[in-house]
Amino acid sequence: MPGRITPLVTNEYYHIYNRGSDKRSTYTQPRDYARFQKTFYYYQFSGPKSKFSQSTQSSLFKPLQNEKLVEILCFCLMPNHFHFLVKQLRENGISIFVSQLSNSYTRYFNVKYNRVGPLFQGAFKSVRIETEEQLIHVSRYIHLNPVVSGIAKRPEDYRWSSYAEYITQAPFFCSIEEVISLFKISQKYKKFVEDQIDYARTLEFIKHSLLDE
Repeated sequence: MPGRITPLVTNEYYHIYNRGSDKRSTYTQPRDYARFQKTFYYYQFSGPKSKFSQSTQSSLFKPLQNEKLVEILCFCLMPNHFHFLVKQLRENGISIFVSQLSNSYTRYFNVKYNRVGPLFQGAFKSVRIETEEQLIHVSRYIHLNPVVSGIAKRPEDYRWSSYAEYITQAPFFCSIEEVISLFKISQKYKKFVEDQIDYARTLEFIKHSLLDE
């Protein structure tokens, strides 16, 4: 993966995202989404561990003592792209994480669907999060993606995001405390997200209308 013009800073937060090459679908059935989840869970850790290909379902999600490259705060997997909100925990942690994740999942996808070549579109994009307000707004943006795109009526209806972890207070893939701690109770986070649904849909409609002109 090419070096980044602006280095990613350790102990800072970033919104990272990428989409399929030529806007192609990167997940075509539930098993693909589940595989990507397992893959990003595995590659957030650094250091020696059992090979991903040799890990069983039970051993894959067994808590590891390895240091993490990144802390995953939230995510959403859309049919042709992904979003993560992460904190970099060691130098080059985000770049290593995304490189290993993308390479591993691409190998799986290419073998399964008998294709060759890159699956994702070049280097991933990143936006540095500079304030607590920006942190919570980006988490909301990520969780509203399925609703704004019209593939779910409510964010909790969408299986392939971390929203359920937030509203049930039952984290699994993510470390939700850093966002949730900015609200007194989790239901306030739910209201914060869902109060924006109509406005987010309107913005998406306007965007597409302008692009179609």
